[in-house]
Amino acid sequence: MRIETQRLVLRSWLESDLEPFIRMNSDSEVMRFFPNTLGPAQTEQFYYNILQEFSEYGYGLYATEENESGNFIGFIGFHWAIFDVAFCPCIEIGWRIDKKYWGRGYATEGAKACLEHGFTNLNFDEIYSFTGIINLPSQRVMQKIGMQFEQYFEHPKVPEGNPLRPHVCYRIKNSK
Repeated sequence: MRIETQRLVLRSWLESDLEPFIRMNSDSEVMRFFPNTLGPAQTEQFYYNILQEFSEYGYGLYATEENESGNFIGFIGFHWAIFDVAFCPCIEIGWRIDKKYWGRGYATEGAKACLEHGFTNLNFDEIYSFTGIINLPSQRVMQKIGMQFEQYFEHPKVPEGNPLRPHVCYRIKNSK
């Protein structure tokens, strides 16, 4: 699996991605809009969960590298989201980019390519994205890729009282 943009390659995961993935997930700045950072064992489990989702559904969170350097920069892609809210289960688009690569428009560029792939090749009817209300950078990406505000909700997997529990949900429908 490979999606190419002008500056990015979204591809299948390699074992060599695990080390920079562990580093990225342990960075408190990268993970500031998540309840906690992930340790090596948690990231390794996440890695295997991503591979399992590809095997089960034929799509997932694509390892993403910078075209020019070949460096792993994070992930952009799809996830089959299942938790107790009205719009689930659903196909979610998400991204996590290493802070060394922030501010370059990579999340937007890769997410646009994923949407095109999802609607054209995977025949998705609609795609959702959600994040904590305080995560304005991800909300800006959602807006830039054409997603529309859907609703506010309390994320049931985030503990009550946590500032990340109030979430916002965006959606985009297939126009093809």
